[in-house]
Amino acid sequence: MTEKDIHIEEEEETLNENPSEETANEAAEESGNSDNSEGSDEKDPLQKAEEEIADLKNQLLYKVAEFENYRKRTLKERAELILNGGEKFITAILPVLDDMERAIENGAKTDDPAVLREGMELIHQKFMKTLESQGVSKIETTDADFDTDVHEAVAMVPGMGDDKKGKVIDCLQQGYKLNDKVIRHAKVAVGQ
Repeated sequence: MTEKDIHIEEEEETLNENPSEETANEAAEESGNSDNSEGSDEKDPLQKAEEEIADLKNQLLYKVAEFENYRKRTLKERAELILNGGEKFITAILPVLDDMERAIENGAKTDDPAVLREGMELIHQKFMKTLESQGVSKIETTDADFDTDVHEAVAMVPGMGDDKKGKVIDCLQQGYKLNDKVIRHAKVAVGQ
């Protein structure tokens, strides 16, 4: 054997002896690492933050989807309300329309204007009751103080005296409210 061969054999023997030491060192390191991972349940702060961000993103997506569904539903309900909102009111005034049709038919059978007038007055009363049941009311103008919230002055009447100053003298067109909201101002003449 040459010197070179002897040197190689010595290295092999050293390697054969050292692997057990290295294996023991590696085993110790692995057990140390496993002890660290098993012993501490705490995660890396970066990993925690990433998980929290992912969770918040999911929550945000659910909320956005939920809001979008809510928005679509309310738009649909609003469209239906606009299309069919007057249904209740129309249903309420149909009996008045029926009475008017009967009055027209019966008006052709009589020449007495008193009967026609009485029929028209009854229909008018029924129609006003129907409107009141739907929340419509007349704006009072008789001996009322002029109020710009509910009245519209179309004429000023001079020389009516101090007691009529700022008061409604005459109503030219009746005004109406729907549930305390003015839907048409009363057109009135006001004393000067």
